[in-house]
Amino acid sequence: MLYYLTKSFEEWLSSAGWLSVIKVFTQFHFRAFAALLFSFFFVILLGPRTIDRLRRLKVGDQPEFYNAQLNEINGKKKDTPTMGGILIVGAICVSTMLFADIVYSQYVKLSLLVLVWLAVVGSFDDWLKLTAARRAAGTREGLFAWEKLLFQLGCGLLVSFFLYQAANGSENPAAISLNLPFQKTYLSEKLSAIKQTGPDLNPSVILLGVWIFVLFGGLMIAGTSNAVNIADGMDGLAAGTMSICSIVVMVLCYLASSSEFAGLLLVPWVPGATELIIVSGAMAGACLGFLWFNCNPARVFMGDTGSLALGGLLSFIAVAIRQEFLLFLIAGIFYMELASTALQVGYFKWSGGKRIFRCAPIHHHFQLGGWSESQVVVRFWLITAILGALAMATIKMR
Repeated sequence: MLYYLTKSFEEWLSSAGWLSVIKVFTQFHFRAFAALLFSFFFVILLGPRTIDRLRRLKVGDQPEFYNAQLNEINGKKKDTPTMGGILIVGAICVSTMLFADIVYSQYVKLSLLVLVWLAVVGSFDDWLKLTAARRAAGTREGLFAWEKLLFQLGCGLLVSFFLYQAANGSENPAAISLNLPFQKTYLSEKLSAIKQTGPDLNPSVILLGVWIFVLFGGLMIAGTSNAVNIADGMDGLAAGTMSICSIVVMVLCYLASSSEFAGLLLVPWVPGATELIIVSGAMAGACLGFLWFNCNPARVFMGDTGSLALGGLLSFIAVAIRQEFLLFLIAGIFYMELASTALQVGYFKWSGGKRIFRCAPIHHHFQLGGWSESQVVVRFWLITAILGALAMATIKMR
C-alpha cells in the first residue's frame, strides 16, 4: 500500500523538498528490511495481549506423546496457550500489504492466498482439538489427516496453476524451468553482455509443462507445510529454524530478481521475485518476534495455525524462484523431521511393532537420548544455519 501510494505521487515527491525522502518506499531494499522490522515489532507489541486472550478462551495445549517418559518431561507445558500462529500470520499479512506491491504483483497476491488459506485450515484444526469445551464434550480431536492433506494439496495445486500463468514462460522461460542441482541455467557470459541482452538460456535446461509444474508445486507446498507442522514440537524449534530459512530465501529472492546476478551465478531469473523479497522479510521478522514469546519456557505455541501457513509460504516462494531442490537443503531440518516420522510409522507397521527411533519425530529421539530440550533446539538451529550457508555456497559452485 505504501509502495503503491508512493509510486502514484513519485513525480510530485521529486520536487517536494525534504518530503522526497518518502520515495525510499519505492526501493525494494528498504521495503524488505522495513517489512522485517515491522513484522517483528508487530508481534512484540501485540503478543502479550494475544496470549492473554488465548488463555481466557482456554485454547491450551494438552500434549500427548504416547510415551510415558515424554509425557512426564513435557507435563509442565499443559494448558500453554496455542494458536499463537495468528500473530505470525497477522504480522506477515499487514507488513506485506504495507510494503509490497499488492496491486500489480501476482506473486504477492498468491503468497497471501497461500498464507491465509493454510492459516484458516490450521486454525480450524487447532480450534477443534484444543478448546476446553470441545475436549470436555468428547468431540473428535481436530481434522482427520486426509482432510488436512486435501486442503493442503488443493491450495498447492491451485496456487501453482496461477503461479505458472504469472511466470509467463513464453517471455521468461527460466521462471518455469526445472532447476536441477549444479545445473547452469544460463550460458556463461561476461557482465557487459548480460547487461545488454540479458542472460542466454542454456539449451540443456528442461522447461516444465503446466501440469508437471502444477503437480510438483502442489506436492512441495503440501509436503513442506506438513514438515514444518511436524517439527513444531519443542519451544522455539519451528520459529527459530523458520527465521533462518526465511533469511536465506530472502537472499535467494534477491539473486533471482536481478538479471545481472542471476546471469552471473547461472540461476533462474524470475522478475516477479523482487516483491517476494519483501514477503520473505516479513516472514523472517514475524518468526523472530514470535520467538521472543516461544523460546524456552514458551508462553505460547504457534499451533497448526502458524506451522501449516509458514511451511506453505516458504515452499511457495521456493517454487516461484525455481529453487525447490535447494529448499531441501535449506529446510533440511524440517524434511528430516517429516522423514523420521514417515520411516517410524512405516517400519512399525511393516515389522509388527519394532521402531527405528526411540520416538518420532526425531527431535524427541534426541530428547530421550539425554539431550535437554534447549540443546536439541539450539543444535537444530545451528545445523540450519550451516545448511543455509552450504546452500549459498552451492550457488557459486555452478
